[in-house]
Amino acid sequence: MTAASEVRRPAPLLTEDNLAYWEAARDREFRIQGCADCGKLRHPPRPMCPHCGSLRTDMVAVSGKGAVYSYAILHHPQAPVFDYPVQAVLVDLDEGVRVLSNIVGAAPGDIRIGMPVQVEFADTKDGWAVPVFRPVAS
Repeated sequence: MTAASEVRRPAPLLTEDNLAYWEAARDREFRIQGCADCGKLRHPPRPMCPHCGSLRTDMVAVSGKGAVYSYAILHHPQAPVFDYPVQAVLVDLDEGVRVLSNIVGAAPGDIRIGMPVQVEFADTKDGWAVPVFRPVAS
């Protein structure tokens, strides 16, 4: 865990819809919102199921394993709270949900479409954490 004085990444913006997602991340648990009626997973968290229209939700623990669907290496515009280049990544989770995050532990030139990854968590200000992904040996 990083010392609080070293943490630069901003805390997530919390809403009624995403609070349970961010609370799980803070506790180093990767949970995705699911429909309590039809069981389908969805991300980002939102109030209504796009599949059946239900307003009932669950937070489902997922493996955090997946593969890189796409990525971008961002150099500009720079904000002082992030390290550059930012390695933005879309990950297709094994459970069938696509999430946007960062990839860590890889040089920009080593990132590949289809690369297997595993979730871990990066500390943010105010004691929160965000899911990020690290490459795993195939």
